[in-house]
Parts: sequence; C-alpha cells; structure tokens
Amino acid sequence: MHTIIERELDIELVLSAERSVPVPARLVYRSNDPFAVHVTFHIGSDVPVHWTFARDLLVEGVFRPCGEGDVRVWPSGPDSRRVIFFALRSPDGDALLKAPAPVVSAWLERTLRVVPPGEETDQIDAEECLFALLTARPADDGGDGRP
Repeated sequence: MHTIIERELDIELVLSAERSVPVPARLVYRSNDPFAVHVTFHIGSDVPVHWTFARDLLVEGVFRPCGEGDVRVWPSGPDSRRVIFFALRSPDGDALLKAPAPVVSAWLERTLRVVPPGEETDQIDAEECLFALLTARPADDGGDGRP
C-alpha cells in the first residue's frame, strides 16, 4: 500500500522586493515515488502548473541554499518569520516563490517518517518500473522511426 501526503498552502509569488501575490499551491509526496516531491500551483489559468523535483533538494534547502539550474531552494529570515524561497526556471520563464518554513518543514517531516532517508529504494517496485519502461509509447519523433 502506498501513502500520499498532501498539504494545501498559499505560496507567495515574489514580483519585486516590495510586492508579492499569494498563489494557492499543493505539496504532494507519494511513497511509491519516494525520491520526488510534487508541487502544483493554481495560478488562475485553466491548467495548473506542476513542478517535480528531488525531495533531498527540499530537505537540504530548509537548512541552507542548494540546487542548480532549474530549481534552487534556500531558507531566509529570523526564526519567528522563517521562509523558504524557491527559484524556478523553465523555457516559459522564471519565478521566485516563498513559502512559510514551518508549514513546509512540518509537511516534509511527515514524508520523512513515511519513507526515511536511505530507504527510498525499498519503496520502488522494480518489476513495475521495468514494465513501465518496456511498454512506454515512444515520443512523437516525426513518424519516420528516427530520433
């Protein structure tokens, strides 16, 4: 049986040093996908924005700056007002977001109780993964069979 841990929260989209807007978001962790965390942002469009990145990145980012490239995470602020910043980069643009550290940390601790660090591979069904790889449909490559 797999466990799903979800948490709804408002994350602030930082527009400038003086201005940010709340963005409803959902943090999701699935024990059958133990290395990943999923974040869905509801930005008022027909389709929400989904991001997936390593749980280890978020665990480290609660304590110190980490990440390269598309996802960077770091803590900021005094203990009483601590926040976690997320810098996300995609071909569609960049976003700087901040979330309350106590909320993110509490959710993250729940994921670590369900699948402790170092036990992630125990949660993976190798046969299921192999089946998914072998039965995956090839990406649209133009139809001539060449990559």
